[in-house]
Amino acid sequence: MGYLKYTQYVYIAFAVYFVYDGITKLNEGNDTSSLSFIIAGMAVFMFFFRRKFVKKFDDRNKKQ
Repeated sequence: MGYLKYTQYVYIAFAVYFVYDGITKLNEGNDTSSLSFIIAGMAVFMFFFRRKFVKKFDDRNKKQ
């Protein structure tokens, strides 16, 4: 299950993309920029949630 350590960084990549997308839409005067920022916030939340989950999973495997 080593891939779990690296898949959490996909969420950071999504967050960076959606922040860029939101800034671009904001500069164009598009009303949908807030949706991009909300998705970016959710991606950051998922990154930290996954990180905690992976750490908990590793700690459980070390005890066994």
